[in-house]
Amino acid sequence: MTVVTLDYLIIGAGPAGLQLAAHLERDGRRDYLVLEGADRPGAFFTRFPRHRTLISINKPHTGTTDPELNLRVDWNSILSDDPELLFTRYTERYFPAADVMLQYLADYAERSKVKVRYNARVTRVARAGETFTVEAGGATFSARRVIVATGVSKTYEPPIEGYELADNYADMSVDPRDFLDKRVLIIGKGNSAFETADALMETTAVIHVAGPSSVRMAWRTHYVGHLRAVNNNFLDTYQLKSSNAILDGNVKRIERDGERFKVTFSFSRANEVEKELYYDRVLACTGFRFDASIFDETARPALVIRDRFPEQTSAFESVNVPGLYFAGTLTQQRDFKKSTSGFIHGFRYGVRALHRILESRHHDTPWPAATLKATPEAITEAIIARINRTSALWQQFAVLADVVTVDDDQVAYLEEVPVDYFRDSPAVPLAFVTTLEYGPEHDQVDPFDISVSRIAQDTVGQAHDAAYLHPVVRVYRDGEVVAVHHLAENLENEWNRQAVHVQPLVAFIGRQLDAR
Repeated sequence: MTVVTLDYLIIGAGPAGLQLAAHLERDGRRDYLVLEGADRPGAFFTRFPRHRTLISINKPHTGTTDPELNLRVDWNSILSDDPELLFTRYTERYFPAADVMLQYLADYAERSKVKVRYNARVTRVARAGETFTVEAGGATFSARRVIVATGVSKTYEPPIEGYELADNYADMSVDPRDFLDKRVLIIGKGNSAFETADALMETTAVIHVAGPSSVRMAWRTHYVGHLRAVNNNFLDTYQLKSSNAILDGNVKRIERDGERFKVTFSFSRANEVEKELYYDRVLACTGFRFDASIFDETARPALVIRDRFPEQTSAFESVNVPGLYFAGTLTQQRDFKKSTSGFIHGFRYGVRALHRILESRHHDTPWPAATLKATPEAITEAIIARINRTSALWQQFAVLADVVTVDDDQVAYLEEVPVDYFRDSPAVPLAFVTTLEYGPEHDQVDPFDISVSRIAQDTVGQAHDAAYLHPVVRVYRDGEVVAVHHLAENLENEWNRQAVHVQPLVAFIGRQLDAR
């Protein structure tokens, strides 16, 4: 039987896979197919988070009808040309139920008319020449390019002796009564660990949350994968001496001791002193990793970060398997624990960028661009207009940029270009690259300290010291950064004050244009 070779085979009908398919469908690239192992889209959300409340915010009431501004506080919608396909239309809950996400993704798949084959779990991916062979659901598929959008579908197992004795986050009971009067150890210090601790506080005798690093609060680091306020009730019970505790150090061993577990723990803050602690239950909430088992030796991508993620180029392509791309939460390898590619409100823009990269590489379609006049005023006006509205640069801070290229008197404005992809692309004579960024040591200061308040920084002279999110314009000449301009922080995130924001930028851009 003849197997038709597709242009694109997308593995996974989660948020990223569906959005990429919708982009292809919209642009008439019908030579694609999405393979999904489950019988519905977004199957990950049928199990996770285990306690069924998302920590991605949902805010339908914003006081504005500007769809771009609204996406700044809508962390669940994936991108679509259909104005009705917004998650905010499904619920008013700030932290929604996971089941709402399932309904939203099912509706997105239906209304965008994407081509998905369900119950087609991929079991093998191979590559011969420039073509991939994919086996799934008892069928064989051929494709020139494969995009993996499966997310991190396997739990990460740290090298702990006796780890298999712990109940894993993916399978543990979520009924608090199952832990009545028990001493419980939770391994891990992320949101899944504290989500679990918060759920069990009312029924357990004692809970210890353990991990090698100190707890990092998202409101300080600005990385939303660190501990969120919605999951931090447990911290009160520790600091106010209410039975529970947080342990900084490494779990060395887990052993059975009759009906209990003996856990050997090495304390980080006590010169690695080891102590044996006893618990009735041990729960492992240690995060997730990429499942590379479906790739044979001809198509196996290189892995990084303790083998948890596939290593990628700035075009989201495998560094060692040409034609193998990644979309969605897997792309956080590029900005691991620095920005937002691990989450819907970040990777939805990465998916759109990937689509534009694929269009440019394989269909001779240039990156969308607007033409500007070659004057500092026109360039400044375009930059200011965008940074006051953009959700992409807002959510993907320091990762995506708006790029203004100047070649003689030809000026083009390109939106949402991955910064690293721009750097790796052929150099242009002159470019203004605008990002939104936190200060270089933003995670080292107390954001509630009035001395580092962003209100106090709303002046030109202090702009480069800003800790809070603010625009940064870098000038590239023939691929090298030659000048940098910071726009002062602003309480309302509106960078349009003439004396503070606009005129200094006009003068900065004017000097760069004069130096051509």
